[in-house]
Amino acid sequence: MIMKTSELLLKFSDSCQMLGASKITTHRFATELTYLLFLKMIDEKELEACLPEKYSWASLVKKQGIELKRFYNELLTNLSENYNSVTRQIYVGSHSSIAEPKNLEKMIRCIDALDWYEAKTEGLAITFEKLLDKVVAENKNAADFFFTPKRLIDLMVILLAPQPGERCNDPVCGTFDFMIAADQFVKAQTDNNFMLPLEAQEFQICQAFTGCEAIHESQRLGLMNAFLHDLEGEITLGDVMSSQGQKLKNYDLILTNLVFETKHEMELTTRKDLTYPTKERALNILQHIYRSLKADGNARAGVILTDAVLANETEGIAIRHDLMNKCDLQQVLFLPAGLFGANDQGSSVLFFTRGQTEKNNTKEVWFYDLHTGINPCEKAFESKHFNAVKKAFTAKNRHKIKDIRFFCRSRDVLRNNYERLDYHSINR
Repeated sequence: MIMKTSELLLKFSDSCQMLGASKITTHRFATELTYLLFLKMIDEKELEACLPEKYSWASLVKKQGIELKRFYNELLTNLSENYNSVTRQIYVGSHSSIAEPKNLEKMIRCIDALDWYEAKTEGLAITFEKLLDKVVAENKNAADFFFTPKRLIDLMVILLAPQPGERCNDPVCGTFDFMIAADQFVKAQTDNNFMLPLEAQEFQICQAFTGCEAIHESQRLGLMNAFLHDLEGEITLGDVMSSQGQKLKNYDLILTNLVFETKHEMELTTRKDLTYPTKERALNILQHIYRSLKADGNARAGVILTDAVLANETEGIAIRHDLMNKCDLQQVLFLPAGLFGANDQGSSVLFFTRGQTEKNNTKEVWFYDLHTGINPCEKAFESKHFNAVKKAFTAKNRHKIKDIRFFCRSRDVLRNNYERLDYHSINR
């Protein structure tokens, strides 16, 4: 019997609770679901040639009981070692946390009853996103998990307006949320890409949106999230601060969140192409970002950084100076403290465009203050304030905007204040 997506949501919820009773976390449930959904996707898209018939979805659904458990473990091991790169990326290091064969069988039956194309239409991808949100909510204090509020992602995407044919990237992409939002923005402007020539449609699916992620569990979930949104761009497993990162360049648009890149390295980065290597990871990645944009006067970025990084008075001064030389830092959005958890003392979004020259691209910087007197836990926080931000930052004549939270600082003023861009320095 074919199952509707609304029913699938309830089944997934029941399965998650069932496995939770067996002390399997939502994170592990999402990972198990990824293993199974990928096989189902291969079957539905008739891509069985990617896999041997022995390990196909059709073979899996025929198994029961102990035989199913044994076969499933064999399948995970085999697919992690012997097949194409995408399959290996999904399954490498895979193992099942489901001890009871009956629980595994319930999950498989649930997915097998799914009408794949109806589910895609009715929101299977959104269902998976919500599951990832739950994973993050349960792991807020874990070093390997981070989140960016969806409304903030959407605001950044709207302000930077990705266009068809542009190469977009997130160098620390996690579960690929920024790139998925950018893709949805383009699709909304192009009738789901159908207004584009076939070659351009293929580019949007396979090349327009890419990422890099150092944590394999996050990369695996990011790949599945991308597939469910019909995206097949590369998500590199690796550290952007390694030599791999030097190959990531010539982008039209970069969107990312560096708030959680707080690691203080024991040694300087191994990257040889950074002018100001430092032990502060976020400052190194910031250099990577503005150096990897095309120097064409159009390539742009939106980057979330902690105020500690924006106030850093060691290497931070030279790096911010270099940023404002090479790029036009057009605007900074101060975010409320606590938006990224209890330990968040303040963060900001930098919006900048790479110049065609290496010097004096920033003449003035506009700031919007969502820090002063704003509670990010307020239910209406985002809808109440983000429209005002959008109105101010997109105004043709910003000097005519009458909003006490919106103001400008000249390049000379910033230079005389150690190039600091944090809330407390700008507002004192």
